[in-house]
Amino acid sequence: MSGCRFTCCFWIYYNLILCFSLSFMIFGFIFLPQEPKFTITNATLTQFNFNSSNNTLDYSLALNMTIRNPNKRVGIYYRRIQVIGNYRKKRVALVTLNTLPFYQGHKNTTELHQVVVQGSQPVKFGKREVSQFTEETASGIYSIKVQLALRIKARYGKFTSLNYKPYRKIDCKLKVPLSFNETSIDSGFKATRCENVYFFTDPDSD
Repeated sequence: MSGCRFTCCFWIYYNLILCFSLSFMIFGFIFLPQEPKFTITNATLTQFNFNSSNNTLDYSLALNMTIRNPNKRVGIYYRRIQVIGNYRKKRVALVTLNTLPFYQGHKNTTELHQVVVQGSQPVKFGKREVSQFTEETASGIYSIKVQLALRIKARYGKFTSLNYKPYRKIDCKLKVPLSFNETSIDSGFKATRCENVYFFTDPDSD
């Protein structure tokens, strides 16, 4: 009798696993979610000064960006967007956008204008970092890494997921020329595609 129960339990468990696996495969085949595309279309840097006497970096950076959802059946709710500014592997800014949460539909492109990152931040630069800053000041072009930390929800047809954070922060490695005119249309900046966008796939799953 106990052997019969064990066999029945085994087959029930096996069938549940099989049904779940098939459902997951069918779900993935139907929706086939693709990662969205983030692009910094323009960046205007009007202030980037390092004061060595008090180790303070003063900065003012304005960004325009586009977010492209390439999916036909998957929508994305953006609940929170944080913009993190890094220079020479040091965080110098953290800004949470005060825009209301928004939904991005299928095959849709959303534009975000004048995302302003500005302020004054204490930083400790070594001799090498000060030398690199001096070189970039002479050239007039700074290497600034902008990261986007998000909280989102995904909508698959009528099903909507819970809020979650993507597997990694989005990286946007920028080369930004210093501009002395905030209203300049052509700042010399080249549009830059961001990397490490993992909304639907886990890069560490292999």
